[in-house]
This record gives sequence, structure tokens and C-alpha cells, in this order.
Amino acid sequence: MTERSTDNPEITQLLPRLEAGDAGVRRIALIELADLEDPDALPWLTDALLVDGAEEVRAEAARLLEAWEEPEVVQALCAALVDSADAVRLAAAQSLSELKSLKAGELILPWAGHADAFVRASALRALRELRMEDAARPALLALEDQDPAVRREAVGILGWLKHEPALPALAKLAEHEPDTEVRRAAIGALGLARDLTVLPALVGALHDPAWQVREEAATTLGKVGHENAGTALVEALGDDFWQVRLRAARSLGRLRHAAALGPLAELLQHGIANLRKEAALALGELGQGGALLALQAAEADSDPEVRKAVRIALAQLRGAA
Repeated sequence: MTERSTDNPEITQLLPRLEAGDAGVRRIALIELADLEDPDALPWLTDALLVDGAEEVRAEAARLLEAWEEPEVVQALCAALVDSADAVRLAAAQSLSELKSLKAGELILPWAGHADAFVRASALRALRELRMEDAARPALLALEDQDPAVRREAVGILGWLKHEPALPALAKLAEHEPDTEVRRAAIGALGLARDLTVLPALVGALHDPAWQVREEAATTLGKVGHENAGTALVEALGDDFWQVRLRAARSLGRLRHAAALGPLAELLQHGIANLRKEAALALGELGQGGALLALQAAEADSDPEVRKAVRIALAQLRGAA
């Protein structure tokens, strides 16, 4: 039990209800206690999280502690990750993910090596938001974890840190990882690269069985920004899923890939308005006079958003002339 003392009469008035036999009464009293926003209330909140016999009270305490970053709170939330109730563990994980203090991260870091996969994933998720350099090493190790949720959170850390030494491992995941969401996360994290070494993995991902991964690859190729990706992205304009085609069009515009002019102009006739809109914007980015006729023909498009995109593209072209 945490040592308890207070000079706040409002806390003192709540004590009988905080110790009531009815769990519902205790839960409401905890909410009122947290509303006081008094650090003196923390011992009651952390004790409720760790020792209250009712699952709903412990879960409420975990939610209420999300705004506090004192060491005793962080330690209690970490300990609650192994609670017997799913609701409590999930609430504790969510509150930990809201922390912004590097000191809190130092307390969370050891939990990234816990025996339980949920705990490892939750700790890594919380560390991701903090962008702690010290989190890179456990994240690299976690790329080999047996649990896909842990691997996914590890990828997130390395991407947010823009940890370039992780690029080979991330490229390997992008090509060989069995879990779709981990592959997708790895592809997105490769966007931190600024050299050609990741292109084979990204171009290969344009043929991934999962359209979500192909969509991420098309987006990331635009971020990496190498003209060498242009041919593969033009091919992706014919993908079976319009979401992939849309991202490919956007990336071709960012790359200003000249050979995309014809395929993008064809997209202006597509039945999906979002695709026509993206194709128009990409044509404007290309800065080629050859796009002028195609865009002028699309000025009367039936969709107002497409017409607006066409006007923007035409203004870009005329400004570049």
C-alpha cells in the first residue's frame, strides 16, 4: 500500500466512499478524486489500481492516471500490465501510451523485455511516443520477437526515431515478414531512408499479396524520392485496387516522373473521382506542357473536387511555362 496523507479536506470527505463495500461507489469516488487534480490523491488512485478487488475499479483507476507522470504512477501502470483482467491491462497500456516524459520512459524501458508478449508490446508502444534513443536497441531486438504485435511496435519505434542502422532489418521484414500489418509498418518505416539501398524492398512490395502493403509501398516510394522508382510506380497505376493506384499517382507527381504523363492522363477518364483528382494534381506536378490538353479536357468534369484539382494543376503548368 502507498503511504497516504493529505491536508485537502475534499479528499478526506471522499475517504469513506473510497473504502465502501460497493465497487460502484468506490469507482465514482475515484472519478471525483481525480477531478480534484491534487497530487495528494495519487496514493489512493495507485492503490485502487493495484489492490482493489473489483476489476471495474482497477480499470477506472488506470484510465484516471493517464494525466500523471510521477514515478509511482508510471510504476503502478506498468505493474497493471500483468493484471488478471483484460480491461485493466488495456486501460493501463493506453494510459502509458499517453505519457510524454523521458523520465517515464526510463521506467518503462525494462518492461520491453518482459516475458509476456502483451506487456512487451505495450511497453514498446509507450516508448514509441517518447522518441527515446535508448529505445532503439530493445526495438531492434524485438524485430525478432515471436509475437507480431511486438514486432509491429518495434518497427514503429525505429521509424519514429529515424534509426538508419535499422534499415537492413526493416527491408528484410518488408520482404519476408509473414504478418501483413508488420510488413506494412516496415514499408512505412523505410521512408526514413535517403539512399537506393531500400528500393528493391519497396519496389518488391508493390507486388505484395496484400493491397494495404502495396498502398504503403507506393506512398513510401514517393517519400524516398528516387526517380528510379518511377517505372515501378507507373506499373502500379494498373493495380487491381484503386487505393494503390491513387498513392502511385501521388508519388509519381512528387517524383515528377516524365514517363508517367500518358498513364496519368488516362486516369483522368477513370470512373472513380478520387483517382481523377489525384491524377490531375500529379499532372500539375510534372510541369510538362503535354499535360495541358488532357487537363483542359477535364475542366468540365462532373465532380467539383476534380474540377478544383484540374484548376490547381493548370495554374501550376501555366506558372511553370
